[in-house]
Amino acid sequence: MSSHQRPLSPHLQVYRWQLTMAMSILHRVTGVALAVGTLLLVWWLLAAASGPEAYEAARACMGSWFGRLLLFGWSFALFYHLFNGIRHLGWDLGLGFEIKTAYATGWTVCAASVVVTIVVWIAAYAAMGAL
Repeated sequence: MSSHQRPLSPHLQVYRWQLTMAMSILHRVTGVALAVGTLLLVWWLLAAASGPEAYEAARACMGSWFGRLLLFGWSFALFYHLFNGIRHLGWDLGLGFEIKTAYATGWTVCAASVVVTIVVWIAAYAAMGAL
């Protein structure tokens, strides 16, 4: 057996944070958030099919400040994952690998995710007459 030290694999403490790295991590996190949010959607649908008492309990939970926070986060995750997925589709086609383009599309994905999430929530509140 060899007694010399093997090199360690690089890790997050070695690399300098970059937009593309942070977006890759956030893409994975939003994928998990979408899976968990889908479980909440299934719970809501099951409650709606189970009767008025179960539906009212689900509605009260989703209508609370914490429930709305979860729904807001889920909607942001949905739009971020969608827009970043479109960006990845461009990469699969061989487009946008230049550093300047990668950063421009990255910031565009971030901005579009925030803007569309806010616009959808404003439109939903306006449609409900809450504003």
